[in-house]
Parts: sequence; structure tokens; C-alpha cells
Amino acid sequence: MSKSIAVIGAGAWGTALAILLAQTGKDVTLWARDAQKAEQMQAARENPRLPGARFPESLRVTAQMPTADIVLLAVPMQHLRAILPSLPPGPPLVLCCKGLETGSLALPPEIVAPRPCAILTGPNFAHEIAAFLPAAAVLATPDAALRADLIAALHTPSFRLYGAADIIGAALGGAAKNVIAIAAGVVMGAGLGENARAGLITRGLAEIARLAEALGGKPETIAGLSGLGDLLLTCTGASSRNYSLGFGLGQGRALAEILGARAAVTEGVLTAPALLARAARAKVEMPITQAVTNLLSGEMNVTQTMAALMGRALKDE
Repeated sequence: MSKSIAVIGAGAWGTALAILLAQTGKDVTLWARDAQKAEQMQAARENPRLPGARFPESLRVTAQMPTADIVLLAVPMQHLRAILPSLPPGPPLVLCCKGLETGSLALPPEIVAPRPCAILTGPNFAHEIAAFLPAAAVLATPDAALRADLIAALHTPSFRLYGAADIIGAALGGAAKNVIAIAAGVVMGAGLGENARAGLITRGLAEIARLAEALGGKPETIAGLSGLGDLLLTCTGASSRNYSLGFGLGQGRALAEILGARAAVTEGVLTAPALLARAARAKVEMPITQAVTNLLSGEMNVTQTMAALMGRALKDE
């Protein structure tokens, strides 16, 4: 018997997941915080945040918190803690948000604990998922039985899921890649070349792996879909909000101007200083994250930031 699924959060990512799962005949409800917007989407059978992606007939949109066998949380990272008391108490949670909570510096599974949960993360653009283009992701939880059940319930012909036990490493990879993507965008926006971007992505992967190990995760997790896979997509794809923000910064545009022109959340802006603080707490050096944080705060400009990175002490890889 198929399990009912509730997707909490009707942004582009939550909507894409709801469309993907409902298209295969699964019982799916999409929850939107704003009742008026929920009614509009239910009537129009489309989300303006994901134009052209029509809702399957079976997909329901509501502003009333649904009950379901599985709950996917696709709310913005900074709203995760606030939504938890509103959720039904029983079903396992699949965390689909990426980042660290400002203040606590917690990753998504650390906020939800001790409730059973999993992380769904990987190199996925919402508009491609909603168009049923081939994609892969990782579903990570230390509970092997829960992992198998969730993969069986959530995979589709176009969405291949791989299991992993390392939930902390997977969560960190999904969060940190947004910061490295900003840096990659800066490199390309400033015209610094493909060599520079390739070097930055590679060294970014190394610093994320160091922090993953320090937090109890596995460095090899960062070489998988939640790390390298997501880095490749977000550091090269023009559809990445974090990459495009960095590109604008590299061109000399002001951060406030870029953010003011977009409605969607660019998670890397808040993640960068939180990630740097979490790394400092773990005594892990993250020079690219430091550089992005300095750039976002206005402490350094692009030229100064690149000079600081290139002028670091020489050492073995």
C-alpha cells in the first residue's frame, strides 16, 4: 500500500517535489503558509514560482496542516524550527532545506532531533525536477530501516535515490555548497577565468570535507551527491540563486541591490557567516568561506578577497 505524503512549503522546491511525486500516482498534499496563495494555486493548478509546471490532477494544495504517512519539509532553513510545533507528531520527517540556522549554527537534523528524520539533498534544480528530467539525490539517515522505507516511497522513474547513513555529512554538504557557489559566481562575474573557478571548487570541496569530519561526518560523503554533485551544479549552473548572486557581486553590483530584485531566498548569504562560526567552534580552517563572509559583509571587495586567497601560505594539497 502506497504511503500518503505531505510536502510542507510551497516554494519552487517544495512544489517541484509535490509535482514529481503526485505524477506517479502517489497521494500528495502540498501545504502553503498563505491561505490565499494556496487557493490560487489549487484553482490555477500552477505555482507562479514554477511557471509552466502544471499540477497533476491528484495534487491537493491547502493552507491547513495535513496529516500524512511521510512529511517532507521544504520550508526555508531559517523557518524550520518555527514550523516544527505545527507538524503532526507521528510520521518521520524528510528535511529538504539546506543551510545552518543563524544563532544556534545548527544543521537541519540537529534542529529536529530527537525526532526521526532523514535528509534529502543533491544536485537538483526545481524546474528540472518538475519537468521529470533525470536526476539523482541522496537520502541520508542512520536508521537503515527508515532509509529503505523512505527510498521505496519517494523514488520515481526520473528521480533516483541513493541511501546513506551519514546524515550530518549530507546536511553539511547541502549547506556549504551554497557558500562555495557564491564564490564561484564571483570568480566568473569578475572575469577571473575557468582555471580559477575549477581551483576554487576543488579547494572548497576540501574545506567542506575537513569540517564534515570534525563534526562527526565522513569526508567521503562530501565526495558524493550531497557534496561534489551539488557543488558541480550550483557552481556552474546559471539557474543557481547563489551562483547568480556571486556573479552579480563579481560584476560590481551591491548585495542589497541583488537581493532586492529577487523574491526567492538565497540561502548562502546567511549560511556563510554561520558556517564560518561553526568551523571556528570546531577549530577548522575554511579560507573560501572566510573570503565569502568578508565579501558579503563589505569588509573586503572582490580584488582584496582574491588577493587574500591567492596570497595564503604555500603548502601541500
